Amino acid sequence: MKKLSEREEEIMSILWNKGPLFVREIVESMPEPRPHFNTVATFLKGLETKGWVKKEFLGNANRYHPIKELEPYRQQSLKSIISRFFGGSSFNLVSTLTRDDSITADELREIIEIIEKKK
Repeated sequence: MKKLSEREEEIMSILWNKGPLFVREIVESMPEPRPHFNTVATFLKGLETKGWVKKEFLGNANRYHPIKELEPYRQQSLKSIISRFFGGSSFNLVSTLTRDDSITADELREIIEIIEKKK
C-alpha cells in the first residue's frame, strides 16, 4: 500500500469519517483556506486511478466513497513513523507520548489491558 500525499490523506480522512460524499461536500469539510473545487476533483481523480476511491454518478455529479479501509493504512503509517522517528521502537513512541502529556495514565492502563488480553 503506497503512502498518500498530505492532501490525499486529508481527503481520504474526510471520506473515511463521513462516508460517500460529493466533491462540494468534501471541499466544505476541509479547513480554511479551502482548496478550489477543481483542485479537490483532480485529487479525487488521482485517488480513483490509484484505487483508493470509487465514484458513482448521481444526478449531475459524482459521489465518492473510499474503497480501501482506514485501519490497514493507519497501521502502515504508524509502522513507518515508528521506524523513521523512534528507531523502530514502540516503547520510544509511547514514552514520548507520556513525556509530553499526550497520553494519560488511564489511557496507558487501557493499553496495558488490551496487551494483556492478547496474550
